[in-house]
Amino acid sequence: MRSIVGDLLLLRLADGSGEPMNKRLYQGIREAILDGAIAADSRLPATRDLAAELGIARNTVVHVYSQLLAEGYTRSRQGNGTFVNASVPDSYLASGRRRRQPPPAQPRPALSPRGAAIVDGASASPYQWGAFMPGVPDLTEFPHKKFGRIFSALWRNPSPDLLTYAYGGGLPALREALAQHLALTRSIDCDPEQIIITEGSHQAIDLTARILGEAGETAWVEDPGYWGARTILQANGLRTVHLPVDEEGMRLPEAVATPPRFIFVTPSHQYPLGPVMSLARRRQLLAVARQSGSWIIEDDYDSEFRFSGRPIASLLGLEPDAPVIYMGTFSKTLYPGLRVGYLVLPKALTAAFQAAHAELYREGHLMTHAALATFISEGHYAAHIRRMRMLYGRRRAMLVNLIERRLGPDWLHRDASMAGLHLVLTLPRDMDDLRVVDVARGKGVLTRALSRYYVNEEGRRPGLLLGYACVPENEIARKFEVLLESLAEVARAPAADQKRGSAEAKAAALRMP
Repeated sequence: MRSIVGDLLLLRLADGSGEPMNKRLYQGIREAILDGAIAADSRLPATRDLAAELGIARNTVVHVYSQLLAEGYTRSRQGNGTFVNASVPDSYLASGRRRRQPPPAQPRPALSPRGAAIVDGASASPYQWGAFMPGVPDLTEFPHKKFGRIFSALWRNPSPDLLTYAYGGGLPALREALAQHLALTRSIDCDPEQIIITEGSHQAIDLTARILGEAGETAWVEDPGYWGARTILQANGLRTVHLPVDEEGMRLPEAVATPPRFIFVTPSHQYPLGPVMSLARRRQLLAVARQSGSWIIEDDYDSEFRFSGRPIASLLGLEPDAPVIYMGTFSKTLYPGLRVGYLVLPKALTAAFQAAHAELYREGHLMTHAALATFISEGHYAAHIRRMRMLYGRRRAMLVNLIERRLGPDWLHRDASMAGLHLVLTLPRDMDDLRVVDVARGKGVLTRALSRYYVNEEGRRPGLLLGYACVPENEIARKFEVLLESLAEVARAPAADQKRGSAEAKAAALRMP
């Protein structure tokens, strides 16, 4: 087997200069060490192996290694091999050749208008774990051992069918298990063939927009709403119309001038504010979609976590032949890094979506699908959800109690429902929630600014999304105190044009000294 060092030296010796081979090899290795191509403390190939790779005499390699050792570029111990020194002579001699410096900053390459819009409007956070990051489950409570045993059993004698490309929208066993689960929990009556397994919600939205949408068509989205859906729809050339949200969910226009191609909604637990779409509004939405020839994309991202009352029926299960494409994910119930989501489609669309999914994304991860199918069919998934529902319910109650006791009930958003993995903390209208996020992050507390989820200025207000699922009970109070300190710090440091009295009033409202 060829070594990486051997391949590197073959490239550097390919210039065919008239210098003797021992000198060319010495210079090649020395320069590779100095410019970092051969890293410090890395092991050089054995002399016999390197000679065979380069097609030269072993004595030539032995001579070069001896010279590098004598000059301090390498170190050697009998029976242990030859290694590059961490500090080599030319790295500190002024006359020596310096290690390669990082290249100077280059101007950003010209992006396409679509690419620039995606990059400039990006809302994905580099911080994904810790109090009070919204939308993240408690990864420490996942039954790793059970899931690991299932995976290990599959890997002991893996079927070749699970290690190749896939076609058909995911492993049939997983689609069968999901169909049974959705029938029991969401009143969705579907065949396994109607389910497409995707790599999360973003791929599901992208696939739907590509297959059913056309550039220039309209998509209705919630305002405030999920930035990821908005970004993907726009990236596919769709024009997004941002409709306000009230206590009943998305507020539909009285007249439809331009029928939308898509209506993207989170009816079971509106993201980010939290209201549950009323039955009347659901029926109105279905009627509008039928009349307009629109497709409703129902994002049911965390409906499993409802802490009181009866489960909310899905839009898809509300009426026969509803013009609804249902979307779900395992990111909230299991863990985000699993990257498994799914679509439930009308039967007429199934074949087209299966072909497009295989053509665009080259399906795979069938070993993960097989493990997940077993995890569901053996009852572990339902048991995990029940256990986490109780755990998250306790954590939610603790956070609500802290907010009401330290700040007052008015600081909880009016539409907060007994569901989901986060709460919305409303802030005074003249407080900069982006600044609060920055200050809190500097103190080790993560949150997201509510204002970032709005597009229209009308109705925009500051607030914080507080995720409680990933915060252990014994840390909630301490982390909340840090958040209060951050709020008080921002309240005491108003913008230059802000009156001192306003800052003092906010500090008083925060009940902080």
